Amino acid sequence: MQNKHPRKPVHRGPPQQVRIIGGLWKRTPLPVLDAAGLRPTPDRVRETVFNWVQHQIDGLWQHCDVLDLFAGSGALGFEAASRGARSVLMIDNVGPVVQQLQMIQEKLRATQVKIVRGDALAQAQQLAARGQTFGLIFLDPPYQQDFLSKSLPLCRALLAPGGLVYAESGLALPEGEQMPDWLRGWEIVRADKAGMVHYYLLRAA
Repeated sequence: MQNKHPRKPVHRGPPQQVRIIGGLWKRTPLPVLDAAGLRPTPDRVRETVFNWVQHQIDGLWQHCDVLDLFAGSGALGFEAASRGARSVLMIDNVGPVVQQLQMIQEKLRATQVKIVRGDALAQAQQLAARGQTFGLIFLDPPYQQDFLSKSLPLCRALLAPGGLVYAESGLALPEGEQMPDWLRGWEIVRADKAGMVHYYLLRAA
């Protein structure tokens, strides 16, 4: 007999929460809103990336100012703050996402974290114009809108000497003769892939 009430398609949004992996707030859950383009960095990838950074900065988080340009769930920025980053600036342009980040900040009493609502590219340009620099910049934008090619060139003016950029992409970054202009002048320090996620630690060459 034909089913008169077909099952509705399941909407597969992001996970309901992720957890801080290490540091002061280890194992603290971070709620994740089901918002367009919001896709938290998987725990396993985040653990690998922070191991990379830990090695590169000799564990001296207390000297590191961090910019999380497409903050989303805040998983990257709050992870850095948990590990002792001197300051963390999170930027996102979605109102409910920013409100969620502010609630988490208040819950953790994360006084070193500043949250700003605004367009990531415009904010990056303003920060550069003010001469602000960071030892670590997170670039984890929505994959489909080509934000990486627009935001990475802006990071050059925002990086402190020896600073690092973490970049995440749904596609492998082109190398060799296929390398586009926006990637030239960057050195890939570390790179890996988990499922469909390609992730990189970059330094200005």
